Amino acid sequence: MDKTRPHRIRTITEFHEFRGLPKSEHPLISVVDFANIKYLRCDEPEQLINDFYAVALKRNFKGKFKYGQQEYDFDGGVLSFVSPGQVYSIEADRELQHEGWLLLIHPDFLWNTPLAQRIRQYEYFGYAVNEALHLSEKEEQLIIGILQNIGQEYRSNIDRFSQDVIISQLELLFTYSERFYHRQFITRKIANHKILARLETVLDAYFKDDTLVKKGLPTVQYIAGTLNVSPGYLSGLLKVLTGQSTQQHIHDKLIEKAKEKLSTTSLSVSEIAYELGFEHPQSLSKLFKTKTRQSPLEFRQSFN
Repeated sequence: MDKTRPHRIRTITEFHEFRGLPKSEHPLISVVDFANIKYLRCDEPEQLINDFYAVALKRNFKGKFKYGQQEYDFDGGVLSFVSPGQVYSIEADRELQHEGWLLLIHPDFLWNTPLAQRIRQYEYFGYAVNEALHLSEKEEQLIIGILQNIGQEYRSNIDRFSQDVIISQLELLFTYSERFYHRQFITRKIANHKILARLETVLDAYFKDDTLVKKGLPTVQYIAGTLNVSPGYLSGLLKVLTGQSTQQHIHDKLIEKAKEKLSTTSLSVSEIAYELGFEHPQSLSKLFKTKTRQSPLEFRQSFN
């Protein structure tokens, strides 16, 4: 095994074999007790990729779990979400010390169900590269109960109701996770407001020099990348804190700069549009009127 190249695990059966677990009892879904994963492989790859969804509830993990550009400790209950194709890595002593549960879901298990499409809309599968979910003890026990229900269901005699029962449990798990993420946005106010302050700093710097002329308007992806969070997480956070999306914050900064130039310079609307990164003056005029209910020229005339 080439340790320097990401190692791809294509099936849940492969995962069980890779981690030295008993044979999986269902080919498309599995609930694993982390206590049964006692050792890292001697040839542990530097990076791993799964072709299936993974939801991990971990605590007291003596090591580092890294995905995206972030590392997480697991002193308390932490719920993390990894989508198919995401790269992650584990750094720890060969003998593992950790507690918790791991849920593996192959996309084929969701085939022909509404959840097959809806799972892609849960933003925390995008957050996974940037933000884990910290749980209270009560929340942790609730999630563990759902995971154990899923395991009990697929280990029972499979019948025509089994998939529906498991799908309903998955939907419950994801709905609670959304609730807890929303709670985390609110309760982690200091950290979240630091992100908001950094957003203003990034936008101020972008609009201060000639970056707009060189690169055009900043994209949500650029802003999120600069802040080291995912676009979905940033917009979700801003919606909770300010009621506006990232794109709306960018537009507000544009209008602020346009007002400044309209009131303090003799530049034409076309020249201002160019300096603010618009390809067409009409685009600035349309946005300006939407935001202020005035055209740029009407705004300028109000200062005369």
